[in-house]
Amino acid sequence: MRTFLIIWLGQFASSLGSEMTNFAITIWAWEVTGQATPLSFIMVATQIPRLLISPFAGLWVDQFNRKTLMLLGDAVAGLSTLALLGLLLTDNLQTWQLYVSGAVNGLFGYIQGLAHSASISLLIPSKHYARASAFESLQMSGSYVIAPAIAGALYGIAGLSGILAIDLVTFGVAIATLSAVQIPQPTPAPKALDESAWQSLTFGFRYLWQHPGLRALLGFFLISNLINSASFSVFAPMVLARNGNNAAAMGTLFSFFGMGGLIGGLTLGIWGGPKRRIHGIFIFSAIWKVGLMVLAITRNFAIHIGTALASGFCSPFPGSCSQAIWRVQVAPEVQGRVFASRFLVTQLATPIGAAIAGPLADQVFEPALQPEGFLADTLLGQIFGVGAGAGMALQMTLFASFGLVVALGGYGIKPLMTLEDTPTKPAT
Repeated sequence: MRTFLIIWLGQFASSLGSEMTNFAITIWAWEVTGQATPLSFIMVATQIPRLLISPFAGLWVDQFNRKTLMLLGDAVAGLSTLALLGLLLTDNLQTWQLYVSGAVNGLFGYIQGLAHSASISLLIPSKHYARASAFESLQMSGSYVIAPAIAGALYGIAGLSGILAIDLVTFGVAIATLSAVQIPQPTPAPKALDESAWQSLTFGFRYLWQHPGLRALLGFFLISNLINSASFSVFAPMVLARNGNNAAAMGTLFSFFGMGGLIGGLTLGIWGGPKRRIHGIFIFSAIWKVGLMVLAITRNFAIHIGTALASGFCSPFPGSCSQAIWRVQVAPEVQGRVFASRFLVTQLATPIGAAIAGPLADQVFEPALQPEGFLADTLLGQIFGVGAGAGMALQMTLFASFGLVVALGGYGIKPLMTLEDTPTKPAT
């Protein structure tokens, strides 16, 4: 656990800096454009390179030194942030350059994250997999607690440039901690003498095809991620639009999301999660969707804070429980390729959801709930209000409602309910 915790601390520092930058870029882009589409397209630009590289990344993680890949990911992300800072200081930063930076960070960040995730199985015993996943959730949640609060306070003082400078320091911390530890390499899985390059590249997909329970879990998260992406892509612009571009208000709300996630992660780390981990996926996914609906429908900031805290508490459970299932079900020596294939399938929906959400908000839902919009005088206008942000609130509620149906509907899918009763899958 010593090596795991050293790596975790360094990556927490890096995650903190990255979330501060993401928060500040969101505010900067909204101030420059005043539209949801550019914000959602940053997510699209970040995600597409990850999808394209994922089959190759799985091979690299299983074949090459994982520590080197992790160092490479952090170093390139740091250089990308340095480039943004240079453009900003010379008054040359434009929105399209954020897409390029997002693509670079997404690509190398994915390789770094996959190498890290696949290494955990060799760092700690299987009985601690759920706790390790909880620590990973704590890393993200802790960043969400601290980063928005700091970035919201600093943005008006130091601006985007000051926050980018802090991000560079955190990348240095991450690289230093990685350099100080040894990360074990797995024994390579035996390769058939007649296995072609194409067969090696598609190994992860063939592995998944042979196991119905894992295929069903993939399908569940494919649909769930589409809904999450389409919902959450408009959340930040909705909050900004409804609060007069108040960065401090948005920072406070996101901090309570993170605080809830931090408490949820600590709870999961101590508890270890439900014995039947599939319940942790379904139940907490459903509660999370209800929280999004409440945030969209209500306008009271105190209710928003309480809902953000409760929703944040639920957020670590689906991913942590799912990751624990995967680490038990998939042999360690092929996790790089299998996890990469899983990522490609389940995350394919993320850029699609983000690409749909921005234009839908700007072209359909927002105009519909403006004072002269065709929904302004309907019941929906009474529920969600009229004016800036109201259309995005309606849009988020519709997607979250569908997500609630999907989460509860998982209980009717037999391969999902019996997945944990099957033995660990061999590397064939």
